[in-house]
Parts: sequence; structure tokens; C-alpha cells
Amino acid sequence: MITKEFLSQLDKFTLIFKKRITSSFTGERQTPFAGSGLIFRDHANYIPGDDFKHIDWKAFAKTDRLFVKRFEEDRNLTTHVLVDFSGSMNFGNKTKKYEYASMLGLGFVYIALKNNERFVLSTFDGKLDLFKARKGAQQLAEIIDYLNKRKPAGITDIEQSLSKYKNLINSKSLVVIISDFFYDIESVKTTLSKFKKNKIKLIQLLDPLEKNLKLEGDYTLIDLESEEKLRTYIDPYLRKIYLEKMEQHKNELIKACNETGADFFQASTDQQIFDIFYKIL
Repeated sequence: MITKEFLSQLDKFTLIFKKRITSSFTGERQTPFAGSGLIFRDHANYIPGDDFKHIDWKAFAKTDRLFVKRFEEDRNLTTHVLVDFSGSMNFGNKTKKYEYASMLGLGFVYIALKNNERFVLSTFDGKLDLFKARKGAQQLAEIIDYLNKRKPAGITDIEQSLSKYKNLINSKSLVVIISDFFYDIESVKTTLSKFKKNKIKLIQLLDPLEKNLKLEGDYTLIDLESEEKLRTYIDPYLRKIYLEKMEQHKNELIKACNETGADFFQASTDQQIFDIFYKIL
């Protein structure tokens, strides 16, 4: 559940993060408004790690020195946050995945609000539920109330659920998709391809047990989406096979992200949520 305590911590984090970013962009090298937009701003001396694509080779030919072009940051992006509420997101010991995902999603919305930017938060299970993009604190209050009441259920086809969402994006946007991504990799690829003209952040959220499967013995497993049951004995060999499959799926997700220009992040519900925010941002 999203509490007042979390909102207070989120507000403090936003202030600290903004202050650290601003203090990092000082002096000759950088500026708070330098980014990857389309409007040329100025030049800066090249340092190792800068993107080769931004090197001004004409300037190099004239001066025999390497400079990188800097551009105005597009500060009017709409933030689109898509949170998975299918049945599998109801898994978790101390914290359910959907609860953690809701707090992550709200964090992106809150930052957009603080920057006076437009935002949309949507959830999907068998269907897509969304809030109309607009600015304002009242919208945030409605989203918090909605997320605190929303419960995950059912089976989701991610491709079908999100197939029409691209029609709601009228300009280049930040698209954040939060899910456990227990989906067929081809469906994930097709979904990402629909948003590839935007800045995409794909966040795979797992419970520690899903990541490590630190179990041994006789268990009855229940599929939270179909409610089917499977009795099995978990031994070291089965755990090894499971972990290999999980790693393979993660690598396929990373590959799909690389092919569509998306950023991939993996988070676990036992991690400090503001550490995850900082890593992603």
C-alpha cells in the first residue's frame, strides 16, 4: 500500500536527486539543460566515455582537438507508466510485486509532476486501464487512491493489452513498463517495437524467491493466473535448471531491449526502492 510515509520519503528523494543532478552539471563541461534533444546548444571538450556520435569531426579537422556537441534537453516529454497487474504480480512474501511496482510507477509520476510535465499511469491485466494525461496534484491523489484499491488478477497477453497504447502517444515520450515479464519473448519484442520511437525503460520486477528459488523439498505450486496446481519435489538439480531458465529469459529480455533501443533494469522487492530509483534515473 502507498502510505504517507512513502510519499514523504519520495518527496525528499526527489529534492535530493534534483540537487545532486544540478550540482553535477556545473562548470565548463556540463549544464543542467544539456541533453539528447534536437536543438544544438554548444560544444564541450571530449572526455573518455562520451558518445562518439556526438563528436564534431568538422571542429576536429580545424583544431585537431576533440569536441562533442551538446543539445537542449527536451523538457516537455510526457511520461507514460505502464504497470502489470496480472495474477502473477500478486506473488510475494513481505511485499507483493504489484505493491512494489505501484510505488515504482508512482515515483516516475511524482517526478514528472515536480517537473511540471504531463504524465499518464496505466495498469494492465486482461485489459488496459489508464488515466488521461494532464498536470496537477489532484491527478496524483486519484492515482494513489486507484493503486491502493487495485488488485491483480487473471491472465495477461502483454502484446494484446498494450497493442493500442501507441495510438495514445502523440509525441516522443518516456515509456516505463513495470512487470515480472513472465511472457513469451516474441510478445515482449513486438510490444517494445510499438514504442521504439520513444525513450523506453523496461523494469523486470521479481520476488527474491523467484530470483533464487532457495527451496528444497516437496511443494505444491499454484499458478496465480490460471490457479492450476502442480506438486513437485525441488532438489538441487531442479533448482539449477530453474536458475538457468531464468537467466536465459533475462538475457533474451536484454537482447529484445537492445534491438529496440530500450533500457533494461531488473529489480527485486527486497531492495531499497530508492536505490532502484537512483539506478534507473
